[in-house]
Amino acid sequence: MPKPIRVLIVDDSPTVRTMLAKSISNAPDIEVVGEAPDPFQARELIIQQRPEVIILDIEMPRMDGLTFLKKLQEHYPVPVIMCSGVASESSKAALQAIELGAVDFVAKPSGGGKEALMLLGEDLAFKIRAATVAVPARAVTPSVPLAIQRTCKAAGIDSSRFVVAIGSSTGGTEALKKVLENVPADFPPVAIVQHMPPGFTKTFADRLNDYSPMTVSEAVNGDLLVPGRAFVARGGVQMSIERSGGRLKIKTGSSELVNRHCPAADVLFDSVADLVGKNAVGVILTGMGADGAQGLLKMRESGAITVGQNRESCVVYGMPKVAAEIGAVQHVTTPENVGNVVISALKKIATPATAR
Repeated sequence: MPKPIRVLIVDDSPTVRTMLAKSISNAPDIEVVGEAPDPFQARELIIQQRPEVIILDIEMPRMDGLTFLKKLQEHYPVPVIMCSGVASESSKAALQAIELGAVDFVAKPSGGGKEALMLLGEDLAFKIRAATVAVPARAVTPSVPLAIQRTCKAAGIDSSRFVVAIGSSTGGTEALKKVLENVPADFPPVAIVQHMPPGFTKTFADRLNDYSPMTVSEAVNGDLLVPGRAFVARGGVQMSIERSGGRLKIKTGSSELVNRHCPAADVLFDSVADLVGKNAVGVILTGMGADGAQGLLKMRESGAITVGQNRESCVVYGMPKVAAEIGAVQHVTTPENVGNVVISALKKIATPATAR
């Protein structure tokens, strides 16, 4: 039997440390080997216990989590999961931590009883397992993006005819940034499911909006899917699309877990396959597990164009791998080149065969 994953918890709150440790106590493949109230005590425990994953608080006295994360990356490059509050500044810091090399983040527990603790434990255990197989995102030098050189209109594409649906998980925050900063302002409407806790998705959407030529926002029920707009599903709420009055709109649904996720990529992909069919594009990016694979297959079977992130650029080659294995993926590429692939594929649809 494999040895359990050795985890160190670093948080200045004894209550939070206890709740985090208790939440994963039922996972037989995970062992908490130490708890520290600050990075200085954590340093000693790292030397003694050699943890394989560190859960790290963002806001601590004496040394904040981001500063300690930078030191860890230099001296002890172990996978780190940040533990963050959901306030705006904390969520911004959590996303900054991902840029600095953290694998993922989890919302700081705030009570809620046994059920909330159980859900936290399942989520945290999933992230810990993902962290052990994660690899740092590689720097890629992409070819000059077609999307920067021309608009969809110049390529002969009527963006209002199409919808792009994207699903991602571990490593997806940076992958999505690379996708959306390399598409034109008149790109078809984009609906995004990124596995993320409630309270973080608005900050994430705002961050993407800073980088992308498109207008990116957290999805709201009834948002119109129009060219130049991208919508990030709200954490804790399932998102799909619906047709109303002849127009496609965002539809927000229940908080029920699907594939242990809410939002789930399969929920979005299934609705796009049903309503858009051959005028859709499905993209599956880095992430642990299999969410989105079956939905992407359904999209491909309905005539949609499907794209999977390549192994080399994934932080965790899980979701794209499963999708590729079941035949759901037509095109394989890096996040930077997704826009190129989509525009090229849509151009072939828009151009009559006799004209090519």
